[in-house]
Amino acid sequence: MTIWQKPLTIGPEKGKIIYICIMAYRKMTPQEAEDIASRILYEDNHLLIFNKRAGEMTQGDKTGDEPLPETLKAFIAGRDSKPGEVFLGVPHRLDRPVSGAVVFAKTSKALGRMTEAFRTSDVHKTYWALLSERPAEDSATLVHWLVRNEKMNKSFVVRNASPEGPAPEGAKKASLSYRLLGSCERYHLVEIDLHTGRHHQIRCQMSSIGCPIKGDLKYGAARSNKDGGICLHARKICFTHPVRKEPLTVTAPLPSSWEALALECLPK
Repeated sequence: MTIWQKPLTIGPEKGKIIYICIMAYRKMTPQEAEDIASRILYEDNHLLIFNKRAGEMTQGDKTGDEPLPETLKAFIAGRDSKPGEVFLGVPHRLDRPVSGAVVFAKTSKALGRMTEAFRTSDVHKTYWALLSERPAEDSATLVHWLVRNEKMNKSFVVRNASPEGPAPEGAKKASLSYRLLGSCERYHLVEIDLHTGRHHQIRCQMSSIGCPIKGDLKYGAARSNKDGGICLHARKICFTHPVRKEPLTVTAPLPSSWEALALECLPK
């Protein structure tokens, strides 16, 4: 933000100092702007859907690294020659090591409606993941009670608790469905439909059945990925447009770091 001091030159308060605030976003290099533009999956006056890379943040954290909303604000300000503040709300989030489609709201109306849509599970989210172990069943629905440990930034399945029984203390019910898309020599590609949105839900639930996600050391993977991310990708998102009231489906291309491996798993 840039603040200017300027004296009034006319009127009864002539000479009084006023303060003018101008939002000043950082200037992007042409290469960075081109990269950002290439990863915008959908945009109109109300929404922007972006293909996030592993390592990028949807909200700030203690590292002080620039979160995606600030990066995108700088991009929009430069692209559109926008002198004022750029509004970009965050109705949902993806974990930092996860890639894929993230929805941002460009108006307060869209933000309120999309936040409510995510809260009420009116947004259908589909993920692709590479697993280091093949699931016992090719398709299944997993329902668990999860407890979040804030200090460890990790979730745990409550063992010996019936999904249909009363909620254990501090636990939240988590549900997802998966189906095996294919396998290659060392890995197995699954498609996951998320029914609830709990902390680290997919990572925790898949690990609980002995199938950790490739690269996810926190949940039992044998080794990390070179880019520090994990092979979990928000592949597709479907919802009703918050203003136009039309169905909208957006698919995010896989990360180049493991796209070839995923395609190798798919049946030829």
